[in-house]
Amino acid sequence: MIIVCQKCDSRLQVDEARVPSRPFVIRCPKCHNSIDSGLPSAAPEQTAVNGSPASDDRRFEQPNPAPLFQPQEQAPEPPPGVSADRLAELLSGLINQPSWDPRKALVCVPEEYRESVARSLAANGYQVFVADDARQAVDRMRENLLDVVLLDPRFDPVEQGPVFVTREVNILRPAQRRRLFFVLLSPSLRTMDGHTAFLNNVNAIINVSEIDELPSLLEHQVREYNELYKGFNNTLGVHAL
Repeated sequence: MIIVCQKCDSRLQVDEARVPSRPFVIRCPKCHNSIDSGLPSAAPEQTAVNGSPASDDRRFEQPNPAPLFQPQEQAPEPPPGVSADRLAELLSGLINQPSWDPRKALVCVPEEYRESVARSLAANGYQVFVADDARQAVDRMRENLLDVVLLDPRFDPVEQGPVFVTREVNILRPAQRRRLFFVLLSPSLRTMDGHTAFLNNVNAIINVSEIDELPSLLEHQVREYNELYKGFNNTLGVHAL
């Protein structure tokens, strides 16, 4: 069960098994505002103006995480030949990331190229989740252990999608943040601009004009990131992204 703070819009996860049947009040950990549970104290048959039960409070929301992308199977055309570079790339992908533990990626981009991004990542061994809006993105980030999050600043502008996705990343503990590769898909910033990526608090920037090269660019960036934390990960006994 999720309760939304009316003051700061923070979404609080409440264990339904521990929710009492009577009304209760909790305190928001961020703004310290007292939040009424909204449970009805009497007359359960009472209805709201729109005909729904009085207990149907907007502060209670069922999680709606971004769904898993499942591309339709298509009969591939036989290629005329496979180059040595392409073969090396495929073998490298198999070595770096076992097939039984694919990287999990969340795609938060405009609808115009949402499917192409998801399809290209899925074709390269990623387990892809595609968010249609900010709520799906946030719910997936809170429920699933993701490896990669890709965000376009034009994602769900009505609900300020980039603000909420970025906030979920920023509130991660350092140990959790190191296990997430945050990518900004920008229509204006330069690909692989490390300084601008640092200023935007992301791990990498990829310009949308180079979206066709997304899998290879992302693989290159993640490889460098793993190399940077190689000693750290070995000390902690954790695997690379």
